[in-house]
Amino acid sequence: MTPFPLPLAEIMGHWGQYVVYLLIGMAFGVALEVSGFANAPLPAAQFYFRNMTVLKVMFGAIVTAMVLVFFTAAIGLLDYSLVYVNETYLWPGIVGGLIMGVGFILGGYCPGTSVVGAAVGKIDGIIFVLGVLFGIFAFGETVGFYEAFWHSSYMGRFTIPEWLGLPYGVVVVGVVLMALFMFWGAEQLEHIFGGRDLSKEPKWRYYAGAGLLGLAVLTAIIGQPTTEQKWARIEATETARLDNREVQIHPAELALTMTDDTLRTIILDVRPEADFNLFHLQEARHAPLAVLPDMLDELRDTPENAVIVVVGNDEAAATEAWKFLRAESVRSTYILEGGLNNWIRTFGDEAFVADSSIAGAADDQLAFVFPAALGSKLAFAAPNDTLARSFSFTPKIVLEVKRGPGGGGCG
Repeated sequence: MTPFPLPLAEIMGHWGQYVVYLLIGMAFGVALEVSGFANAPLPAAQFYFRNMTVLKVMFGAIVTAMVLVFFTAAIGLLDYSLVYVNETYLWPGIVGGLIMGVGFILGGYCPGTSVVGAAVGKIDGIIFVLGVLFGIFAFGETVGFYEAFWHSSYMGRFTIPEWLGLPYGVVVVGVVLMALFMFWGAEQLEHIFGGRDLSKEPKWRYYAGAGLLGLAVLTAIIGQPTTEQKWARIEATETARLDNREVQIHPAELALTMTDDTLRTIILDVRPEADFNLFHLQEARHAPLAVLPDMLDELRDTPENAVIVVVGNDEAAATEAWKFLRAESVRSTYILEGGLNNWIRTFGDEAFVADSSIAGAADDQLAFVFPAALGSKLAFAAPNDTLARSFSFTPKIVLEVKRGPGGGGCG
C-alpha cells in the first residue's frame, strides 16, 4: 500500500484538487468563526493575558497534528518525507515574525482571522485585509533593497530533531509536555489577569491532554521507520516493476533525455571513484550508495521536470541505489539498462570497444580498459541526439507528480 499523503492531482485531476483545497479552506474558516476568532478583541486579549483561547486552540491544533503526523508515519500510514516543510531562513523569519506580531497586537487579527472577519462583514476585518494586501504590495516593490537579507541564513528543510540531534519521537514527547505546561500556565494567567474561575473549566481537558501525551509516548516507542522498513512496505509493487523491466531505460533514451531542454536530467554514478575517474557520462555526479542519504533533501526537492537516472558498471549496484531512493520517496527514478558497460558497447567507437574489451569481466566491474583517467572527455560520454535516434527502444520515462507545498496555521 502506498502511504499518504494522497497525490490529489493524480486522483482528482488538476482542477479537482483545488475543489478539495477550497472545501478545506472553507471548513477552516467556519471553525475560526465558530470559535470567535473573527472578533478582534478575542485574539487581541491573549496579549494582555486575559483570554488565552487563541493560543490554546491554535497551539493545541498544531500539537495534535504533530502527534498524528509522526504516529501515522511510525505505523506506515504516512510518508513524512512527502510532507512539505517550509524552508528555514532564520533571521528573516525572526524579523517577519516580530512584524506580524506587532500587527497582530495593533489590529487584533492575524492574516487568516482577518479574512474570516472580512468574510462575515466586519469593517475592521475588511480594513485589516486591505492593509495586508498593501503590505504585500509594498514588500514586492521594496524587497530589492534588502534582498540579500531576505535570502540570508538559509537552512533548508530544517527541523527541531535535526537541530537537537534527537529522534523525532523524543522531540514529539518533549513538545507535548511543553504544550501541556503552556496550557496550564495560560489558564493561570487567565485566572490572574482575567478573573477566570478555573473550577468551572471542563474536566475532560485533562483526559485529552493525557491521551495526547500517551499517543506521543507510543510514537517515541515505535520510532520512525527505517529505510529497510519503508522498502518492505513497497517491495511487492516496486519489485514487480524491476522484474518487468519498467525502470531500466535504454542508453539511447538516456542520451535523448540528456539533450532534452524540457527536462532536467540528474545522473547519479554509484561506481567506485576509480571507475568514475576513468570514464563517466557528461554532467554525471559521483554518488556512491554511502553518500546518497546526504543527498535526499536535494533529490526530493527537484522540480517536476527532473529525471534521476542511476548508473553503475552493470545493474547490481545501481539497482540497490534505486531501491534506496524509491524507499525514501525520490520521484522519477530510473536505472541505466546494462550500466555503463552497455552504454559503451552501444555508443563507443568500434575500434575502442574491440581493443579495450575485457573478456569475462566480473559482474558489475568495468569491462573496458582506458589508457588514462579521461572522465567525460570521450565523445561517447555525450552522444548527439541524431545517433541516439538511430536506435530502436521502448520509451519508459514517465514523470511522477510532485507533492506540492501546503499551508497552515492562522497566517
